[in-house]
Amino acid sequence: QVQLVESGGGLAQPGGSLRLSCAASGFTFNTGAMSWSRQSPGKERELVAAITITGGGTNYADSVKGRFTISRDNSKNTVYLQMNSLKPEDTAVYYCKARVYSVASVAYRDYWGQGTQVTVSS
Repeated sequence: QVQLVESGGGLAQPGGSLRLSCAASGFTFNTGAMSWSRQSPGKERELVAAITITGGGTNYADSVKGRFTISRDNSKNTVYLQMNSLKPEDTAVYYCKARVYSVASVAYRDYWGQGTQVTVSS
């Protein structure tokens, strides 16, 4: 019953900003490392940003480094992606992923949301 629901996508102009949200349910949120990936037509899905269970570590794709920020609020079971200085090449469907670890942290399973469309165009 793990469920990830993305929101916040839409249309933005180049140089604009959007904030994506991913609301998680069906698992203990603080056992899940979270990430955002994206996929545009003709391209493979790529990892955009990832954040550790406690939020103490983050990683970003080179293409978004310095422009995007991933964060999480464990009290709200939500992960965010703040997207600034948007470019047309950021246009894609953005997917939230949860990597849920076992209590012993020796096994995990990945779950994906359905995605939210981001379009950057003048």
